Amino acid sequence: MQNWNDVIRLANHGGPAPEHRVEKTDAEWKAQLTPEQYYVTRQHGTERAFTGEYCEAHEPGLYACVCCGTPLYDSRTKFESGTGWPSFTQPVQEKAIRYKKDTSYGMTRVEVLCNVCDAHQGHVFPDGPPPSGLRLCINSAAIKLVQAQKEAV
Repeated sequence: MQNWNDVIRLANHGGPAPEHRVEKTDAEWKAQLTPEQYYVTRQHGTERAFTGEYCEAHEPGLYACVCCGTPLYDSRTKFESGTGWPSFTQPVQEKAIRYKKDTSYGMTRVEVLCNVCDAHQGHVFPDGPPPSGLRLCINSAAIKLVQAQKEAV
């Protein structure tokens, strides 16, 4: 399980390489994505708080990158942060996402990117619940619910 020290180390020194890469031209991304998805994922934008499709969602399943379909987050790690964006405590695997130091807008933060296609997901903060203490604050426009989990009977 990753913690804040792991995130800082990965943001400063890089993380594991993905098993494969998805690279497309800007025109190909624009043709595939909605304008909001393109703005968030390819231009490192942010959707307005409390407006995203998955902000209040509670369906069980896996959330994948809207650009390349790589599974990134499990609904079992999703929690109500009160911030206005879907929040997760961990990625599905360490190599699923990449962390990058972000000094935009006069702040120092850690950006979360899909490790396969470099799609901007959001940011990670050290104020999440135990045991990781992480809050991956993710834009709904950057993810899609792709696989419902079967309920145990």
